[in-house]
Amino acid sequence: MELIEIAKARSVSGTAVPSGDKSLSHRVLILSAIADGVSTITNFLPSEDCLCTERALRQMGVRIERPGRTTRRVHGVGFRGLHPPQTDLWMGNSGTSMRLLAGLLAGQNFKSLLKGDESLQKRPMKRIVLPLTMMGAEVSSGNKQGNPPLYISGRSLRGVHYTSPVASAQVKSCLLLAGLYAEGKTTVTEPAKSRDHTERILPAYGAEVEIEGNSVTVHPAQSLHPVNAELPGDISSAAYFIVLATLFPGAQLRIKNVGVNPTRTGALDVLSRMGANVEIDSSPYGEQPLGEPRGDLIVRSASLSATTIGGDEIPRCIDEIPILAIAASLARGTSVIKNAQELRVKECDRIKALATNLRKMAVAVQEKEDGLIIQGRHALTAANVHSFGDHRIAMAFVIAGLLAERAASTVANTACIKTSFPDFEEIVSQFR
Repeated sequence: MELIEIAKARSVSGTAVPSGDKSLSHRVLILSAIADGVSTITNFLPSEDCLCTERALRQMGVRIERPGRTTRRVHGVGFRGLHPPQTDLWMGNSGTSMRLLAGLLAGQNFKSLLKGDESLQKRPMKRIVLPLTMMGAEVSSGNKQGNPPLYISGRSLRGVHYTSPVASAQVKSCLLLAGLYAEGKTTVTEPAKSRDHTERILPAYGAEVEIEGNSVTVHPAQSLHPVNAELPGDISSAAYFIVLATLFPGAQLRIKNVGVNPTRTGALDVLSRMGANVEIDSSPYGEQPLGEPRGDLIVRSASLSATTIGGDEIPRCIDEIPILAIAASLARGTSVIKNAQELRVKECDRIKALATNLRKMAVAVQEKEDGLIIQGRHALTAANVHSFGDHRIAMAFVIAGLLAERAASTVANTACIKTSFPDFEEIVSQFR
């Protein structure tokens, strides 16, 4: 169990370069694997989660070269070229790997078993099992609650129009991948628009996609073609340093090559509403082959005011809620986070974890079933906190430690950070 000790930052200036986008790294690996030909992906995120997806594809006969730490050369096996895995597919802590690969595997002509660690075994998979079953897939889970492992017996699928009760990019992407193999069109309608990476990049591989409001339709495919692309940096990773630079006096920080897909910029909208000073400079970047806009973020320190985060805004900033809670704790007034019950079923119960740790740092916080009420204060008090095995809780409280007064803070059980942002500590070190 790793422990990070962190004292208040000495200065926050210069540049920071976040790792490649995690959501895109998973998706381009999967689509490149079933394309005809070789795809070269640069600025790939070599996190533990993404490596689980890579390992599973290798087990199914996909040759993936590593010319560099963040480069992948994927030799696609063709649309029907995956081989039956000889052993169980290990998803580690990655809900994205499990849900997206389940969609891919539902339409194959072989059986597979997807397993995960103790945390992943608690994640809700019924939300994909039910619609995949509607499509004709044979998918079963480890228990009546729909938790992993997932047993998949691939078969012929039929397209459906599924209205999802939750706005979830993982559910949507699972069904769109399955829909590539289905007879007839597959449509997913969400209550609010979730991140749209899958429907953005599918056309780059030659798939036919239609988008209307909160509905996405994919047509069955016969083949996909390879893609060469550089991935933008992950805005969820950048968010930690946006908040740090905003709240640290006299800071000015340029965060380079960040994806600014509108379905992922909810945290920027929230922070701007609170008074943050963030400028997007897209001038260094030209045409985006995957349809994903990017830019440099120039962040200057600012005083924040409290806000309410809820409704349709939640799917656009769900992963950033932990670091937004840190921002709220140092804003003037009382902030409310609501309609975020999805946080209860992440890598840990993030609502409870945030409330527990914020109280240790002297923040007055009220825990609600679907969120938090946070009373802002002028300073955080250094404390010993715990990640609860959750990478986003760990990173949020490392940033809190860089902002806290008095003694050094500690964050326990930080090995989980490697699941999504292996370069996090290296970037943090430049401010210590």
